[in-house]
Amino acid sequence: MAEVLAALSLTTDLAAGMTFEKGLRTCVVATVFARDVLADDRETCRAVYETALLRSVGCTSFAPELAEVFGDEVAFQSALKHLDPGDDVPLAEQLLRLGGWTREGARRLTDTLTEVLPTVGVEAMRNGCEASRTLGSGLGVLPRTLAALNDVYERWDGRGIPLGTAGEHLSYAARVVHVAEQAVLAHARGGEPAAVSQVVGRAGGHLDPELARAFAADAEKVLAPLREPDAVASAVAAEPPPYVTVSAEEVADLCAVLGRFVDLKGRWLVGHSEHVARLAEGAGRLGGLTADEVTRLRCAALLHDLGRAGISADVWDRPGPLGAADMERVRMHTYWTQRVLERVPVLAPLAPIAAAHHERLDGSGYHRGDSGARTPPAARILAAADVFAALTEPRAHRDALTVDEAVGHLIREADSGTLDRTACDLVIRAAGARPPRPHRPAGLTAREVDVLRLAARGLTNRQIGAELSISSRTVGHHLGHIYDKTGRRTRAGVAVFAMEQQLLP
Repeated sequence: MAEVLAALSLTTDLAAGMTFEKGLRTCVVATVFARDVLADDRETCRAVYETALLRSVGCTSFAPELAEVFGDEVAFQSALKHLDPGDDVPLAEQLLRLGGWTREGARRLTDTLTEVLPTVGVEAMRNGCEASRTLGSGLGVLPRTLAALNDVYERWDGRGIPLGTAGEHLSYAARVVHVAEQAVLAHARGGEPAAVSQVVGRAGGHLDPELARAFAADAEKVLAPLREPDAVASAVAAEPPPYVTVSAEEVADLCAVLGRFVDLKGRWLVGHSEHVARLAEGAGRLGGLTADEVTRLRCAALLHDLGRAGISADVWDRPGPLGAADMERVRMHTYWTQRVLERVPVLAPLAPIAAAHHERLDGSGYHRGDSGARTPPAARILAAADVFAALTEPRAHRDALTVDEAVGHLIREADSGTLDRTACDLVIRAAGARPPRPHRPAGLTAREVDVLRLAARGLTNRQIGAELSISSRTVGHHLGHIYDKTGRRTRAGVAVFAMEQQLLP
């Protein structure tokens, strides 16, 4: 379990604009700190450990909306990690210290942030908290961890969001992780002195003052694990006992949660990973793969787009053509998928399959430009499944193609020698043999399912009404029923529900 959570932590680093392995380093520091302070309280130490690994698991939940306001929401989230609204220094000056902004740009970003924080900011964090709890539940973490994930955007002084929870009303695990994260961020810039200075400087504002003092008194010991060269190995070794293990079959369920995290990245991606996995799994069975090979293919399909997390939602949701620079960013997503999976021992065997879904037999694909001889059969099936799934899903620049249109496209790709003909045939057969999806879960009506599918993609009430030829007020009534029946309260929450129930695409 620790290895799978480590993979998710690496992916959240990409999505939040953090240095690769920042989350793992935070986890180790937080766990050592918790053991130092709490001694034998194993359950709280476990909650600290899980909270640190999952601290940013909600960061994709509002990515499209943040991209609309701030442009590159990955860069924005990176800046947000370093800002301190409780500091005497104005936010514009803090932004200038971070670099990357002119004085005019920093002032403009500060004005925008100040203007939208009470509305867009609170809604973003509400989405983030619900997504964190929902995805965390799918990973089987402790109830204490789920409670702590509700507080990751809050502050000791009550100036956090979305609820303004303050002081000892904040979960203990979240308070420990807040201290560890600030220490790790500062340590990367200036070592132990900078870490102590940062934590002490934020005491009583962002951070629990008692925990800040305890950290400062024992900083050398708490920060010692940062000298370890392998952050993944260090994080796995730091897991508090009893160690949590899962069977090979359960790994696929955990991979599905990681796929949902990534699919929240763009309005048009919701449900894509599971869609590809269903097609690839069906094609693998039809192709005579063994049960273990089918399971491995399904896991690789669920994880194939992990690298998307590191590219702004503005790119994925753009309705017009992409320029050369943005296409280079797109081409990097398979590289990051490979890097995340290769870093984690239990998932490393999936990397050659998952990261090859944009490779083509004639060498025209990316990111390696491999030709057919170097592409394993499972990767060829995944590539065909990804193309077919994407074609039959709507995108910002086009409507979904019909199944017949997608079949014709796949046949042409096979004829031209870019996709493997056998793999295309298997995927086409799997698409035709697909079992019917679950019908109207949680007592939802047919109309409520229609509304839920559109709400999951981030459409407003007015847009949903126009799509379904009903009034926005009626849409609001339907959404109220959907929230009550599903137990979700945000766009991200219902999007995860729709993916869990395979209602999308």
